[in-house]
Amino acid sequence: MKNLVIVESPAKSRTIEKYLAGDYKVVSSKGHIRDLATTGKYGLGVDLENDFKPNYVIIKGKNKDVKELKKLVESADHIYLATDPDREGEIISWHLKDELKIPDDKYTRVTFREITKDVVLKSIKEEAKIDMDLVKGAETRRILDRIIGFRLSKLMQYKTGGKSAGRVQSVALKLIVDREREILAFIPKEYWTIEADFKDFTAELFKYKNEDIEINNEAEADAIIAKLTKSFTIKDIEEKDKKKQAREVFKTSTLQQMASTKLNFTASKTMKIAQKLYEGVDLGNEYVGLITYMRTDSVRISDDFVKEAKGFINGKYGSDYVGYVKTGKKNNNMQDGHEGIRPTSINRTPEEVKPYLTNDEYKLYKLIYVRALASLMADAKTKVTTVTFLNNDYLFKTTGSVLVFDGYLKVYKDYEDSEDKILPDFKNYQSNVLVADSINKFQHFTKPASRYTESSLIKELESLGIGRPSTYATIISTLKNHDYVSLEDKKFVPTEMGMETTDKLQEYFSDIINVKYTANMESDLDDIAEAKKDNIKVLHEFYDKFAPIMDDALKNMTKKAPVATGEVCPDCGGDLVIRKGKYGEFVACSNYPKCKYIKKEEKEAKEVVKVAECPKCHKDIIERKTKRGKIFYGCSGYPKCDYATWNKPTGNICFKCGGLLVDKNGSEICEACDKEK
Repeated sequence: MKNLVIVESPAKSRTIEKYLAGDYKVVSSKGHIRDLATTGKYGLGVDLENDFKPNYVIIKGKNKDVKELKKLVESADHIYLATDPDREGEIISWHLKDELKIPDDKYTRVTFREITKDVVLKSIKEEAKIDMDLVKGAETRRILDRIIGFRLSKLMQYKTGGKSAGRVQSVALKLIVDREREILAFIPKEYWTIEADFKDFTAELFKYKNEDIEINNEAEADAIIAKLTKSFTIKDIEEKDKKKQAREVFKTSTLQQMASTKLNFTASKTMKIAQKLYEGVDLGNEYVGLITYMRTDSVRISDDFVKEAKGFINGKYGSDYVGYVKTGKKNNNMQDGHEGIRPTSINRTPEEVKPYLTNDEYKLYKLIYVRALASLMADAKTKVTTVTFLNNDYLFKTTGSVLVFDGYLKVYKDYEDSEDKILPDFKNYQSNVLVADSINKFQHFTKPASRYTESSLIKELESLGIGRPSTYATIISTLKNHDYVSLEDKKFVPTEMGMETTDKLQEYFSDIINVKYTANMESDLDDIAEAKKDNIKVLHEFYDKFAPIMDDALKNMTKKAPVATGEVCPDCGGDLVIRKGKYGEFVACSNYPKCKYIKKEEKEAKEVVKVAECPKCHKDIIERKTKRGKIFYGCSGYPKCDYATWNKPTGNICFKCGGLLVDKNGSEICEACDKEK
């Protein structure tokens, strides 16, 4: 074997192997092969007294894979380390090189921004080595997360019963808890509005004698209405031509936000589907990645794609629809490592590839495709008309807009609110006085800030410089899976445990678990990856601050008392309480360790649902469930009698064969007779 290419994903390896000639063998590492050990001081796998030297071990269950990779490496002339094109991929390549003992002169670091034949063949020829600065950045992040995660999680488990805490996770939880407390403390303020209804439109009161007006109660609203007549004079008509430009292509955070809002996808679901689209899809005549790499904070797009897309737009929609490249807002936290998320070819339309995708894959691909296409289309043009009316020194206003040229909305209208509100042509009215059909008052109350949704939380984390594109989905999943938050109307509500955990962390770790410190730490990690800061110095600065706070918390943080059940321990007469263990909650004696009584769970008797008599042995046929929860009907005499059916027996007997009749799609049939036919 001449050349060995090692990628992360088996799906990606299958796609790439189809592009390379016979001299290449493409295999998968199946993700990380090594991680920090759970030995040493505090089980961190990090030597705190020796400049935080990491102790790496092969991940449990990966020994066989590593042995096979070592054999392949030994028999290969050259190795291409082609893991994902980001910091995580860089450190996976370094782990592979180190663990598999690959010499410096025998390997090349390869990155595939997209999994297409042209890009793969071009990238495989590029000469590069592992970027050790990126490795240091990723390694420092892992060490920080291990120290904070392990030590804070164990502290929370011991003191509060919480399941975990983390460098970014706990700050995200604090945002949710702070928002909830803001909502609970909010005092609504009453206000009123007044509207005049005309035949074809509605106008709202907004000024009195050219000054902004505020109506605080119903009495004030009634007093104003009493001064109004139903005759309104047109005071001013203002028309403006406005342009509305398309947004730039997706980056990870905006893709997750839009998929949440428009497709109702969770962040983790979005990333899972995007990974599949990136790694490759069988289109019948070719196996190809449909989108570029999906973990990115950049919105750059290649010149080749711009040229291809503009040609496509011109050919399909005409030259008037050809636009310009949207660059988006600059962000100080942006790594800008590679392109934004776009289709690998604008010629692979969603409709063309739909037969080869699942419904969810099609929805996400279409969203990515249409966004990229729209980003290079011309601005939409609208004519906005604002009309003001005068009524006894009170000014009313109505605004309408008409879409003059749809531009990028030609393809993106389903993902954007752009309904026209058309007003009458006031210039052609014979009189500048209009009579209202009615004048109405409406009561309102101010509302607090909304709870976070997945979309708004990701947006907030990104704007604050907390976390990175690859971490948002994991952060949200952890908060939900560890019962720190629940969902109500798709909005995050902190649980009692979530609020208590946040309070305890803020009591002792407010200097570390906060937005500013976490954002600064992200900047430090970026600087390490760019060789601007020393990783050991950053770790020492952190730990010198963290360690004494942790010691203080272990010593002085009050421990949450276990909840009493009201029962008495049969061994010592003490109170029985609810405790939490490795496998969940259990009831035990409050006098532990003196008394080690644990109450045994009483298993609930399973309800037996009898449906008919077995035609083979005449015992009861009962309702059963498979391991996956699917209902079927089988004989209670199993395993001696093996009668079973997916369809519910009706209890009636077939007059032809004497078999049992079953209900199938609303019809009573005999399965035995059906089989004979």
